[in-house]
Amino acid sequence: MVAVTLWGSLRRFTGGEGQVEVEARNFKELLDRLAETYPGLKPQIDRGVSLALDGRIYREAWFTEIGPDSEVVL
Repeated sequence: MVAVTLWGSLRRFTGGEGQVEVEARNFKELLDRLAETYPGLKPQIDRGVSLALDGRIYREAWFTEIGPDSEVVL
Protein backbone atom coordinates (compact mmCIF):
# COMPACT_ATOMS: atom_id res chain seq x y z
CA MET A 1 0.00 0.00 0.00
CA VAL A 2 1.09 3.52 -0.79
CA ALA A 3 0.16 6.40 1.50
CA VAL A 4 -0.84 9.46 -0.57
CA THR A 5 -1.03 12.90 1.00
CA LEU A 6 -3.67 15.12 -0.61
CA TRP A 7 -3.34 18.89 -0.65
CA GLY A 8 -6.03 21.52 -0.27
CA SER A 9 -9.14 21.25 -2.38
CA LEU A 10 -8.57 17.58 -3.29
CA ARG A 11 -9.45 16.54 0.26
CA ARG A 12 -13.13 17.31 -0.27
CA PHE A 13 -13.29 14.39 -2.73
CA THR A 14 -12.03 11.94 -0.10
CA GLY A 15 -14.44 12.91 2.65
CA GLY A 16 -11.95 15.33 4.15
CA GLU A 17 -9.15 12.78 4.47
CA GLY A 18 -5.71 14.34 4.15
CA GLN A 19 -4.05 10.99 3.52
CA VAL A 20 -5.37 7.86 1.81
CA GLU A 21 -3.82 4.49 1.01
CA VAL A 22 -3.97 2.69 -2.32
CA GLU A 23 -2.32 -0.36 -3.83
CA ALA A 24 -0.09 0.80 -6.70
CA ARG A 25 3.33 0.13 -8.20
CA ASN A 26 3.55 3.23 -10.43
CA PHE A 27 1.88 6.59 -11.00
CA LYS A 28 -0.62 5.28 -13.56
CA GLU A 29 -1.88 2.59 -11.20
CA LEU A 30 -2.00 5.10 -8.37
CA LEU A 31 -4.10 7.61 -10.34
CA ASP A 32 -6.38 4.86 -11.72
CA ARG A 33 -7.03 3.48 -8.25
CA LEU A 34 -7.64 6.92 -6.78
CA ALA A 35 -10.18 7.66 -9.53
CA GLU A 36 -11.92 4.31 -8.92
CA THR A 37 -12.03 4.67 -5.14
CA TYR A 38 -12.83 8.40 -5.08
CA PRO A 39 -14.85 9.20 -8.25
CA GLY A 40 -14.89 12.90 -7.39
CA LEU A 41 -11.12 12.98 -7.99
CA LYS A 42 -11.45 11.69 -11.56
CA PRO A 43 -12.17 15.08 -13.21
CA GLN A 44 -9.19 16.57 -11.37
CA ILE A 45 -6.96 13.70 -12.44
CA ASP A 46 -8.22 13.89 -16.04
CA ARG A 47 -7.31 17.59 -16.19
CA GLY A 48 -3.81 16.71 -15.09
CA VAL A 49 -2.14 16.59 -11.72
CA SER A 50 1.42 16.66 -10.53
CA LEU A 51 2.75 14.14 -8.08
CA ALA A 52 5.65 14.54 -5.73
CA LEU A 53 7.58 11.37 -5.04
CA ASP A 54 10.12 11.60 -2.24
CA GLY A 55 10.28 15.38 -2.70
CA ARG A 56 10.64 15.39 -6.49
CA ILE A 57 7.73 16.67 -8.62
CA TYR A 58 6.58 14.64 -11.64
CA ARG A 59 3.95 15.30 -14.28
CA GLU A 60 2.81 12.66 -16.77
CA ALA A 61 5.50 10.22 -15.69
CA TRP A 62 3.00 7.34 -15.81
CA PHE A 63 5.30 4.42 -15.21
CA THR A 64 7.56 5.92 -12.57
CA GLU A 65 7.83 3.25 -9.89
CA ILE A 66 6.63 3.90 -6.37
CA GLY A 67 8.34 2.09 -3.52
CA PRO A 68 6.43 0.84 -0.46
CA ASP A 69 8.08 3.47 1.77
CA SER A 70 7.92 6.34 -0.73
CA GLU A 71 6.38 9.68 0.22
CA VAL A 72 3.70 10.57 -2.35
CA VAL A 73 1.92 13.94 -2.47
CA LEU A 74 -0.85 14.77 -4.94
